[in-house]
Amino acid sequence: MKATKPPLIVRWAFLACALLAVSTASAQTKIVVTNYGVSANGMPFAIALEKGFFKQQGLNITEIITSAGGGTTMRNMMAAGVPYAEINPGAAIGAIQQGVDLKIIADNVLTVAEFAWFVKPESKIRTIKDLKGAKVGFNNPRSTSAALLQVLLDQAGLRKEDVQMIRTGGFGESLTALDINTIDMTPITEPLWSRFKDKFRAIAVASEVLPPMSNVVGVALTSQMKEHDKFIRGVVKARRMAVEFMSANPQEAGDIVARAYNIDPALARAVVKNLVESRTQGIPYWGTGQIHLAGLERTVAAQRSVGAITGEVDLMKIIDTRFLDEDIRAVVR
Repeated sequence: MKATKPPLIVRWAFLACALLAVSTASAQTKIVVTNYGVSANGMPFAIALEKGFFKQQGLNITEIITSAGGGTTMRNMMAAGVPYAEINPGAAIGAIQQGVDLKIIADNVLTVAEFAWFVKPESKIRTIKDLKGAKVGFNNPRSTSAALLQVLLDQAGLRKEDVQMIRTGGFGESLTALDINTIDMTPITEPLWSRFKDKFRAIAVASEVLPPMSNVVGVALTSQMKEHDKFIRGVVKARRMAVEFMSANPQEAGDIVARAYNIDPALARAVVKNLVESRTQGIPYWGTGQIHLAGLERTVAAQRSVGAITGEVDLMKIIDTRFLDEDIRAVVR
């Protein structure tokens, strides 16, 4: 008889049980950050680690667990039993809708300014409107790259059925697929964008074609909030300190990122400077954690278009601002 998978909510519950097997001491040395070491969203955590901002909050974080985005981050968080993760809003809300006792506690990256979409230099594709019949890459289901692709197609008057969507599994894999002609276009983020901008050609730049959209959020399991209050609060505070340090010291911050991400220092300094100065309709790229409701609503709409989120979402019911500093606790509407 053919075996069948248990319902998704049962699988989430099974993962949740793994929390009981993870020691509190071990869990409090780790956080999970989507695409850490690959994409710009996680750069403040590299700063917080090297500058000792975690230690200033009484935390002994020794490991940042990375993932390729989407549901992978959520699974890593639950399997490792860590109290805090940075994840894209679609995956977070999708997990909540499937029964995970999760709350959005910080709005970490407020725009998608680090995104661009690349083709090969000789490609006949000049704009998104030229994609009909093309093979286009995206990282993973429920990932930001999948949702943004749908937004771009909508803007160009194209349907999902007009293109062949190819799952690549990550940004590095996407560039390889583009290079060997497995796909015709791929999304890319900083710092890979700056590193390969002379090898490929950008046909769309997010800061020019998309409004402010919540990119990644800080989340915590409701069941761990009381026990790990100090830890969660400390991570949120240390990250805010890192963002403020990056704004004041972009060159030094770039050097720290270069070491953490294993990239050229000049490239890292340029990426940090560009994103620190980036404004999309007046909204910065890296946020302090304060919740910007309009950006979250736009992301929900985009994720709904790719099926990552279903039905209506009452954002205020899944947001918990208790871990933010008092001066940024109010939700920006």
